[in-house]
Parts: sequence; structure tokens; C-alpha cells
Amino acid sequence: MPRLETARRPKSNPGRALGRAPQTTLSSSVALDGVGVHSGKPARIALHPADAGAGIAFLRSDLAAEPVAPALWSRVVSTELCTSLGLDGRDAVATVEHAMAALAGLGVDNALIEVDGPEVPVLDGSSAPFVAAIDEAGVATLTAERRYIEILKSVRVERGDAFAELGPGGGGSLTLDVEISFDHATIGRQRKALRLDPATFRREIARARTFGFIGDIERLWRAGFALGASLENSIAISADGVVNPEGLRFRDEFVRHKMLDAVGDLALAGAPIRGAFRSRCGGHALNHAVLQALFADASAWRFSPATTASLGEMRPDIAARTAFGVQPALAPDRS
Repeated sequence: MPRLETARRPKSNPGRALGRAPQTTLSSSVALDGVGVHSGKPARIALHPADAGAGIAFLRSDLAAEPVAPALWSRVVSTELCTSLGLDGRDAVATVEHAMAALAGLGVDNALIEVDGPEVPVLDGSSAPFVAAIDEAGVATLTAERRYIEILKSVRVERGDAFAELGPGGGGSLTLDVEISFDHATIGRQRKALRLDPATFRREIARARTFGFIGDIERLWRAGFALGASLENSIAISADGVVNPEGLRFRDEFVRHKMLDAVGDLALAGAPIRGAFRSRCGGHALNHAVLQALFADASAWRFSPATTASLGEMRPDIAARTAFGVQPALAPDRS
């Protein structure tokens, strides 16, 4: 098993959007217990500190070889129902997006994420429990400087009238402009735009839960998926409206959750993005596809601060290309 750095480090206040900033990690380890949204089986996750330059990586502690995979877009093996990372060609870890969103949203650069099975626990269906766990562990400043991926020109992927796009802008950070449209009165057309920083992530995005339609969930159950989905971890929508007795956390919680998923999926770039992200009727598949398109064009991005090494040289995994298929997500792309 890889060595874990578990000594408590001094806490910091990460997330400066402009100028140069130090890398960060967790001050100590922290664990959460829940269920896998698809298996319905108990699932446990532990977040551990990691050294500067390690990035985010996942470890399957239930397997004899304890395979480790960097949290990179090139390791994505499925965007069906959630985002899944391949570990060793045979095993994978699924539903990584909510944990990744919390780490990216709070400005954590380096961590080892240990899971005891094939799924990250869904918890309450949002990133809020992961945010609470990171707060409990604390965030520590490291001596190494943070690197950003600066977008130099626009890249866009489309599926019908749905699209995802990354372009220059953002004012030194990542801005997001996400729109969804469903032929259901409870959702309809919703759009939200913001600049990502830790305070905004906590206030506007972290608590937004995944959602699904009752008819779709019943179909997924019959197919052996979403066996752990419940009113405790998902917003359920019937023909009459929201089924959950407590109602919504935000009037537009649906688009906020789509934005949360985008933050988690874009965190698989391997470094914080400085640029502008836009999507319409998108989901995990298009979020992944726009990263594929970005790194397929070396003229579309650069490191900031500048470095002489390419992203592939610094992290060989990210130079790989993976085939991807457009698949539905638990939070559906569109009606």
C-alpha cells in the first residue's frame, strides 16, 4: 500500500483566484460511510493527505493488489449514470464526481482517496458531506507552487443541440455557465452562471443533490442499477412534482447539481482550469468529451505559470486517449 502522509499540517485558507498560489493538501485523514448508489451495498471512503505534485488519486483497498489510479480524464472508462475511473484494466471506481467537485471547489490539489469497493458512497447525493469531511480534516498549504491549465482558444463538443465548451476568460479562475431544459413543469429551463471559488462553491453548489424521474428510476432498478437510490440521496420527480417530503434545497437545485457534476468532471483535467466553461443540456459524457477535445489540441491550452514540460511528460497518463460513448446519467441530460 502506498505510504500515507497522515501527520496534521498547518491549516490554510486556499483558493486565491488571481496571481500565484501554493499547492494544498489535507491536514489529516478523514473517513465517511454510506451506500453505493448503484449497488445499494455499504461503501466507505477515506481522504488522506498527499505530497506536493501527487495530485488526486484513487485507491481500491478491497483488492489484493490495491491498485491506484490518478484522477485524470484519460482514466475515465464510463460516463454511464456517473463518472467511473479505470484502475488496472479490469477494476474501476465509480461515482467519483461529487468527491472530486468538493476537492476542486475547496481548492485541494493533492489527496489520496481510498475506497473499499467499486463505488464512492453517494451519501446525500450532493458534495456537502465531502465538504464537511474536508473541513474536519483541515486544508494545509504546501511549499510547491500551484499550476493552472490556462485555456487559450475555444474547444466545443456537440450532441444534437446539446454542447459543452471551454474557452478563454474566467478572470484568472474558472467560470461556469450551465443551462438545462426538461419537458417537465417542475424543472423546465434553468440556467446558472458563476465564478468558482471556495465560498461560492459552498454557498451555491455543494448542497445541490442529484435527481431523477420516478419512471426512469424504476427502469434502472429493473436493470440492476440505482439500487441504492432513495429519497435520502436523490430528488425524485413524479408527474406531479418533487416527491421528497422536505422539498428542494434551492428553487433551481437541478441546474445547480448539473454545475456540481461539471466541477467534478472538469477536475479530472489534472490541474485547476483558468477559463470559461459553458454547457447546454450536458452531462458527464459531454463534460468528459470537452476535456478530450481540449487535450487533443496542444494549441488550445498551456500551463500557468509556464513550464517547459508538457502535461503528458509531467503525468504520462494524461497523454493517453480513451474511447468514449455518449451515455445517460442518473441526473438525466435532458427530457
